[in-house]
Amino acid sequence: MAMNFFECQEAARRTSRRLIGLFVLAVAGVVIAVDIGIFMLAAADGSSPGSIAGLIFLSTVVTLAVIGVSSLIRTAGLRSGGGKVAVELGGTRVPEDTSDLHYRRLRNVVEEMSLASGVPVPEIYVLEEEAGINAFAAGWTPATAAVTVTRGALDRLNRDELQGVIAHEYSHILNGDMRLNVRLIGVLFGILVLGIIGRKLLTNMRGSRGKDAVPIWLIALVLLIVGYVGLFFGRLIKAGLSRQREYLADASAVQFTRQTRGIAGALKKIGGLADGSKLAAADAEEASHMFFGDGVGYSELFATHPPLLKRIQALEPGFNGAAMERLSAGWMATPPDGMQEDAALGLTGSVPAPMPAAHVTMAVAAAAVVAQAGTAADRHFDQAAAIHAAIPEALQEAARSLDAAIPLMFALLLDGDAGVRAQQEGIICREHGDATLATASALRTHIDDLHPALRLPLACLAFPVLRRRPRPQLEAFIANVDALADADGQISLFEYCLGCLLHRQLSESLDPSAHFVAGMKKLPDAANAVAMLLAVVAQYGADSPDDARRAYLAGMQEVLPNANIPFVAQDAGAAALDPGWDTLDALDPMAKAALLEGLVATIAADGKITVEESELLRTVCGVLHCPLPPLLGGS
Repeated sequence: MAMNFFECQEAARRTSRRLIGLFVLAVAGVVIAVDIGIFMLAAADGSSPGSIAGLIFLSTVVTLAVIGVSSLIRTAGLRSGGGKVAVELGGTRVPEDTSDLHYRRLRNVVEEMSLASGVPVPEIYVLEEEAGINAFAAGWTPATAAVTVTRGALDRLNRDELQGVIAHEYSHILNGDMRLNVRLIGVLFGILVLGIIGRKLLTNMRGSRGKDAVPIWLIALVLLIVGYVGLFFGRLIKAGLSRQREYLADASAVQFTRQTRGIAGALKKIGGLADGSKLAAADAEEASHMFFGDGVGYSELFATHPPLLKRIQALEPGFNGAAMERLSAGWMATPPDGMQEDAALGLTGSVPAPMPAAHVTMAVAAAAVVAQAGTAADRHFDQAAAIHAAIPEALQEAARSLDAAIPLMFALLLDGDAGVRAQQEGIICREHGDATLATASALRTHIDDLHPALRLPLACLAFPVLRRRPRPQLEAFIANVDALADADGQISLFEYCLGCLLHRQLSESLDPSAHFVAGMKKLPDAANAVAMLLAVVAQYGADSPDDARRAYLAGMQEVLPNANIPFVAQDAGAAALDPGWDTLDALDPMAKAALLEGLVATIAADGKITVEESELLRTVCGVLHCPLPPLLGGS
């Protein structure tokens, strides 16, 4: 049975605990190997039992210290997020305003996937020197993720296949695998570092002779042997944690893309082409558990991925080895070209569905909305295509421009009231200059005609560019966004949603690993924060205080039926939520699922959801790291 987003998050948390146990066993194995080596060297030297015991104790302490410190240093080196891993492997960042056709196709697929799933648009990298077909996602949170593909994937895969691979990587982002994978790099480095030290010693000792060099040679040899012990345990841990998650990610990719031919086609090309999925990068071993396909070529015992044929057969049961051989023979003569296949098959992306009316209301069901969290289905891709097509090209270009992204955010906040707008323009001019104000004013003319449901998706397209700004600029920018929103002395729901998402996205980009929260809290531990959230949501969807109270009680009945917390109207509006965000984000996955059901029950107490309520719901889900697809209709 397929797991939903919250169940997958809970499974990832259990896997993290399992990782700790496996790491402890691996460390014990490495320490024992070092101690045996020290014992043999000391015994051969004729040392007394007492001195041998002292040496073993010292070696145990030193080994544990080296492993612990090395793991911490390596993990700290990855604090900046997924882009760091991509660059270490030789990745080239794909510019937001690229004119390269391969890059644009890749960026369009990634943006469409983000719009359909509610995941922030990640950084995008390409391993230009890698001819094999492969990809990976890395990062601590969805807001700091990076998706990387090889040049072979760009050249050989058609759009459906590329979408299947990207959907597979988005599954890792959503299911919590990505965060676990980055942590695994840091943890395993500690048990591999002794072998690295031994290899370095042997390299530096080349040519060294004489009696004094013998002990160093022996120590280096012991460390090298210990390194192979660490390598054995490291590969075993990666194999144990990765294989089943690859099947799950393949299944999720099918769920995302609505068909099997995309991801199955990518797997067939890996099996049928000479380059397969192998990577030439020197660091491929360290990150092997993250890849879409086997990038190293492990034996069956250490394989981080299920056998390729089994992965294909899980998607297409009738496929067999003979069919793979026929495909391979055909591609040997004429290697596939993904762009040419796109033209031949007419693969230009999803057909945009019409946007709903600007003030449409929709019926919703709590269980259905919870089931959609952290995933994307047929209609969500149609809606993503509709969103993409409905946003004017001038605004899309601004969202992807390093110079125009900040003026675009200001343009979204410019008020319709002339007096308030004059005050806002004064803030922009004073803090950013006339040129920024002119650009914001020009962009505002396009935003005036923009469908209300497109404003937050437009802002989300700009987040990757904004995240690249230096810390001082980002901090000043966030402060200016708050000042613009508060220029009239009150903050509208849209202003709050935009500001809240900007705060969360940009603060996470400044310190990615610090914003990862391993949710442990239960709902009763966060009762006051839950009540505050439901009260605020109830107010925005109600026509009267009595309606708000009824909506609040409907939500509380779903979340905390035994809590006796009365409804209290919040004069501060959505701003009253700020103190409770960290508490709510620290809820465990299943508690978040129950909270989402309560939110939908509150919103749907009057039998409908408006665009404004939909924006608030998606903002709450974004802040709590349980992304929600667009709710533009159906549902």
